[in-house]
Amino acid sequence: MTLREKEILSLIRKNPYISQQELADTLGITRSSVAVHITNLMKKGYIMGKGYIVREEDYIVAIGGTNIDIQGFTSNPLILNDSNPGKVKISLGGVGRNIAENLVKLGINTRLISAIGDDLYGNKILEECKISGIDMQHTFILKDASSSTYLSVLDENRDMKVAISDMDILDKININFIRKKNHILKNAQLVVVDTNIPQEVLHYLVTNLKGVHFFLDPVSTTKAKKVKDFIGSFHTIKPNKLEAEILTDIKINTRDDLQKASHYFLGKGVKKIFISLGKEGVYYADENTSNFLPAKLVKAVNATGAGDAFMAGIVYSHLNNYTLENSAKFAMASSILALMHENTINPTMSLKYIQKISKEMNLCIENI
Repeated sequence: MTLREKEILSLIRKNPYISQQELADTLGITRSSVAVHITNLMKKGYIMGKGYIVREEDYIVAIGGTNIDIQGFTSNPLILNDSNPGKVKISLGGVGRNIAENLVKLGINTRLISAIGDDLYGNKILEECKISGIDMQHTFILKDASSSTYLSVLDENRDMKVAISDMDILDKININFIRKKNHILKNAQLVVVDTNIPQEVLHYLVTNLKGVHFFLDPVSTTKAKKVKDFIGSFHTIKPNKLEAEILTDIKINTRDDLQKASHYFLGKGVKKIFISLGKEGVYYADENTSNFLPAKLVKAVNATGAGDAFMAGIVYSHLNNYTLENSAKFAMASSILALMHENTINPTMSLKYIQKISKEMNLCIENI
């Protein structure tokens, strides 16, 4: 779609009854030019008829946690049971929300289904998400409930040492609420879920919305247990080593163990597996390919959002039909970009900078 076509389509979406002359006057072009552009939009399938019935834009849905993140950074080696000098920072977080913002920065139209309170933090979340471009119209806003809060302490290497999460509000996302969103979910290109939402909702999603590709971030070893009995219902999963062990009951110490774990997942029905090994790298597999991609040496400024950026990279790669190897490389470059900024979401997250990082790190991603 050309830039002019995008402008015309945007105006038609705002007013389906707008005339060609009004379009011409608004854009400062001739009516005949507008007619040509509209004909092209009809040929491309963006407009379904002369009544300006507009095809809805492609989109993905993220379902999961939305938090206010409170992070403490120490200036010197962390001393337990004592007061440590450092800095405290408040920002937006939550696995589902973080993935959504990274995807928006990569140009993916993203709708977020989550739950927030009608409180100070909730209003801040709503305002900043809308500014960032995340579609929030399907998020549950609850009165007399506190928005989810995540408190973490990072050491001098910016590795998280301890965290406390107050996420009770996410239990309010129930099957009745999700059922009302079925039409949104069925028409999505894919749906990314994290395990911060209740187990019964996760089970409902994968058993009642057949044909939808669900991508899973297990979040933690404790929360990963929620999906253990129906892990094969997910199209793509991104566990870390410990989460993979919980989900497979296979102790992972060697490359052979990684292969056994991936075979377990594939046997259950998972199509694509990316097992994060932290500073060592990532092991990836599908029914045709499996390999290990070693991590690139990079000084981490903040490791909190790396996994969320990695998942966003996997989603982007899938939507753009990347090979499994290129998907792993693109996701790794995305996570490296996240590591390089003090914010959970790197404000420079974009295809341009991922391409730059991939070249600097010699990741050699083809056709991006």
